[in-house]
Amino acid sequence: MSMMEKDKELEELFLAQKPKFDDKAQFMERLTKRLDAVEYIKQYQEVTLRRYKMAIAVTFVVGVISGATAIGFLLTTPADVPLFTFKVQTSFLLWFAENSRIIVTTAMSLFVTLGVISIYDNVLDILRMRTNMT
Repeated sequence: MSMMEKDKELEELFLAQKPKFDDKAQFMERLTKRLDAVEYIKQYQEVTLRRYKMAIAVTFVVGVISGATAIGFLLTTPADVPLFTFKVQTSFLLWFAENSRIIVTTAMSLFVTLGVISIYDNVLDILRMRTNMT
């Protein structure tokens, strides 16, 4: 069945329907309730979009501040002094202490990457919600 045939069938179906408006006041009351419900949903979606935008802005600012603080801390401490020291000297803890700068930098990079990906995903969700509203 082609698209044109389906459109023709739908047109015939709609033309065959003849709604009866026995009580105009009751019809208007139901129509008004439905329009109010649609307006309520639109307002709720707008509030949700504003909350998402605010959350994204706050997350971005907190990420920039915490990233700058962490990088500043790593750059101001001496390079030959490990970030962590342990009282017990096992081979793993010694290796961890010697490579603590690389480990911390890698962990921070992964954390920032995860944050950027989640913010990007939230922005895409907001854009999808906005296109669905229109």
